[in-house]
Amino acid sequence: MKGYRFLTGAVVGALTSATMMVAAQAAGYPTKPIELTVPYAAGGGTDLVARAYADAAKKHLPQSMGVVNKTGGAGAVGLTEIMAARADGYRIGMGTVELTMLPHMGIARFTADDFTPIARLNAEPSAITVNVDSPFKTFEDFLANAKANPGKVRIGNSGTGAIWHLAAAALQEKTGASFSHIPYDGANPAVTALLGNHIEAVSVSPAEVVNHVAAGKLRILAVMGDERSAAFPEVPTVKEKGIDLSVYTWRGIVVPKKTPQAVVDTLREASKATANEPAFKETLTKMNLTLAYADGPEFGEMIKKDNAFFKDLMTKLGMAK
Repeated sequence: MKGYRFLTGAVVGALTSATMMVAAQAAGYPTKPIELTVPYAAGGGTDLVARAYADAAKKHLPQSMGVVNKTGGAGAVGLTEIMAARADGYRIGMGTVELTMLPHMGIARFTADDFTPIARLNAEPSAITVNVDSPFKTFEDFLANAKANPGKVRIGNSGTGAIWHLAAAALQEKTGASFSHIPYDGANPAVTALLGNHIEAVSVSPAEVVNHVAAGKLRILAVMGDERSAAFPEVPTVKEKGIDLSVYTWRGIVVPKKTPQAVVDTLREASKATANEPAFKETLTKMNLTLAYADGPEFGEMIKKDNAFFKDLMTKLGMAK
C-alpha cells in the first residue's frame, strides 16, 4: 500500500510539474516561429488572407510566422492537422466556414467544437463567373442553359463539401437548374481550369477572380450576397433576380481546443492589432478582400450559428450523413 501511495504521489507530482511547465511556456509565448496552416492551395482567397495576416502580424508578435499550405478533402486535410496539432500555439490555423460543414458529411475527424476561435478576419460571398468568351452573357442565360441541358454545365469549386460546392448546390436546389460539380484543391486551381475552358463556370468569391476580370479574361454574372460587391457594383445579386439565396465564406485564426488560455489571449491581442494594422487593411483592399474582424468570443458565436445553419441546409440538400 505504501508503494502504491508513493507511485500515486510520484505520478501526481509529475503531472503537476508538466502542468507548471506548460503554464510557464505559455506565459512566455511565443519563443520560436509560429506555423500558420492554410487548408487550401496557394493563390486562393484563404491563402491570400493568411499571407497578408502573417506579414502584418510581425509588428505585433516577437516571433515570425510562416504559412504552410495543406490541401485535400475540401479543406478536411488541413483542418484536421490544425485540430490535431500540439496545443501550444506554435501550429495555428486559418479556419474557414468548412469546419462547420465537413463534419456533417461524415468526411472529417473533427467537429466545430474541436477548435478555439481567435479572430475572424474576412468574409466573402459566392459569385458565378464564366469565361469572357462564354456563350452565357447574363445570369439568365446561364440558368436557362443549365435547365435545358441537365448536368452539362460544369461548375468548378474548391472541393467536394466545401463552401463553393455548397453555394452551387444551393443555387441548383433553389432554381431547378442542374450542374455538374467539379472539385479542385482550392479556388485558384478551379479558376485556372476555367481560364483553360475545361469547365463552364466557377462559384468562388469575386476576390478570387478579380485580376482575371480586370484583365478581360473572365466575367462575373451574379453575386450570392445580400448586396452588390463594392468591387463590382454593376454585377447584380441573385436576390435581385428573384432567388432568395445568400452564401458566404469566412476566414479566421483558430487553434486546437486545449490551447492554454495565456496563448489564446496573446494571439487574440495580436490578431486584433493586426486587423487594425493599416498595411493589413491596404493589402486586403488591393486584393478586393473584405475585412470582417471579430474577436474570439464573437467569432465563436458565429461558428455555432453557422454550424446549425449548414447542418440544416446540407440535410435539405441530401449532403449530410
